[in-house]
Amino acid sequence: MNNTHSLETSRHSLAHLLAAAVVKKYPGTKIGMGPAIENGFYYDFAFPEGVSITPEALPSLEKEMKKLISGNLPFVKKNVSADEVRTLFADNPYKLELIDEYEKEGRDLTVYESGDFVDLCAGPHVETNSEIDPESFTLTTIAGAYWKGSEDNDMLTRIYGVAFENKEVLSAHLALMEEAKKRDHRVIGKEMRLFMLSPEVGSGLPLWLPNGAIVRTELEGFLRSEQKRRGYVPVYTPHIGNLDLYRRSGHYPYYSDSQFPPLTYVDDTGKEEQYLLKPMNCPHHHVMYNSSPKSYRDLPIRYAEFGTVYRHEQSGELNGLTRARGFTQDDSHIYCRPDQLVDEVCAAIDLTHFVFKTLGFDNVQTRLSLHDPENQEKYGGTADVWEQAEKDVKEAADRMGIEYFIGIGEASFYGPKIDFIVKDAIGREWQLGTVQVDYVMPERFDLTYVGEDGEKHRPVVIHRAPFGSMERFMGVLIEHTAGKFPLWLAPEQIRILPIAEAHKEHAGHILSVLKESGIRATLDDSNETLGKKIRSVKTEKVPYFVVIGDAEVASGGATLESRDAGKIGELSEKELLARLSEEIESRAQKPKEVE
Repeated sequence: MNNTHSLETSRHSLAHLLAAAVVKKYPGTKIGMGPAIENGFYYDFAFPEGVSITPEALPSLEKEMKKLISGNLPFVKKNVSADEVRTLFADNPYKLELIDEYEKEGRDLTVYESGDFVDLCAGPHVETNSEIDPESFTLTTIAGAYWKGSEDNDMLTRIYGVAFENKEVLSAHLALMEEAKKRDHRVIGKEMRLFMLSPEVGSGLPLWLPNGAIVRTELEGFLRSEQKRRGYVPVYTPHIGNLDLYRRSGHYPYYSDSQFPPLTYVDDTGKEEQYLLKPMNCPHHHVMYNSSPKSYRDLPIRYAEFGTVYRHEQSGELNGLTRARGFTQDDSHIYCRPDQLVDEVCAAIDLTHFVFKTLGFDNVQTRLSLHDPENQEKYGGTADVWEQAEKDVKEAADRMGIEYFIGIGEASFYGPKIDFIVKDAIGREWQLGTVQVDYVMPERFDLTYVGEDGEKHRPVVIHRAPFGSMERFMGVLIEHTAGKFPLWLAPEQIRILPIAEAHKEHAGHILSVLKESGIRATLDDSNETLGKKIRSVKTEKVPYFVVIGDAEVASGGATLESRDAGKIGELSEKELLARLSEEIESRAQKPKEVE
């Protein structure tokens, strides 16, 4: 692409060229909006009745876009009046809606012309189509998208494309996308029988199958054990709560659009109450804290819960485990004195880093998510409270010696956050763990403790979740590892493969020894060939398998082979058990090198 303009400008211009190509090939199509986005662009369309576009149409549209580029047509910007632009788009309800909005906002109305194609747009664009390298982009996918993202509006057809500086960068990105497809947690989850989604249960409500439940149980057990060591106490809360609880916390007015509708219940006395599927665990924990008087000596108190919450995400945004409507947060709320706050935040950061390191996420960025002072109405609390809370998170981050960048406007409505963004094995970024400082909820819930002076004081609350949610973390972990879980997490840790009938008795003995030691071992005593059994093990990503033949029966041992490290060799029963146990207990990401 021409270096005289930005990549974003080229992507924006390509969105317009896509719209021009669609309108030319499918007359009568109504165009919606087409912005530049990360890595590319998209445009939304309402196709004429009877027209159904499929992915097979994308090469033809891409060819038409390249023909437009070769025409070397200029992008011409024109200022227009509201009447003029309404006349231009008289038959397009989507553009007319945008025109009304822009006029109310007092925005200047402009259009861009490129040949016969005209679009409502503020720009900027390239000066001429030929400035775009025709080999630097490609159309990728088709999806449904509600107009302006609202389920109350029409469902449109969205066409996506990617665009980069040149063909080489595009090729590298496409290779990455192919690798991402292979790692898709929805595909691997089905192949490995980890989880499922069923319309009978409901969209966005994952079902954990036995294999997935094993991985989740191991993850939870790992964190529970570490939390216990660090002074957390477990609690449990219900899946619903009185609507007034969430009104008090602010979650209902602030996030009502993303929550399921309240449930109205009338008891046998005629009393009416409203309940809400729990959107957050923290209000319940605050009520627990308030259930008994607290002294300064009692603090800090660290409640921890794997609490399931519910959000009514739009159907178009659901994505397997990584964007669900029901998910379980590894939630904790720490109630501490102001003089304990920075120490507790540092300890929460340390725990989060420990979790990521153990799970093999070595590339972690940190964002200090602060409030937007120009938009104070979005947040609870006073300016002084926010100044203090943001000072606290910065002090903790500096004390821990972590590099961070600032995200203005990324704070929660009740406080600033330290958000952790991990890069997976193929370089994609995922926002996972978080630590948040909250001076607002102690006021709303009248949380107090009695200080050394005998007077009541407000504690500060720290919200903390290293995984973020079990579902999202699991989805990211599947894609990070491509389903090749480390031994301690693998649903099936080792499979025993007897070569023939004469070897099954010894294979059964090895199985019993391993299972008695808590190792998740299975036996494949089918009549399939050894080659087919081995292929099955590798397809199912089992970390280890042992082969039992004449030599192993004679020696009383087993020949061990690793999914990741290849053939290890013949081991005695004791050596096999010791090797596996050591790797499981250490939570190693990779097996010990072959000696």
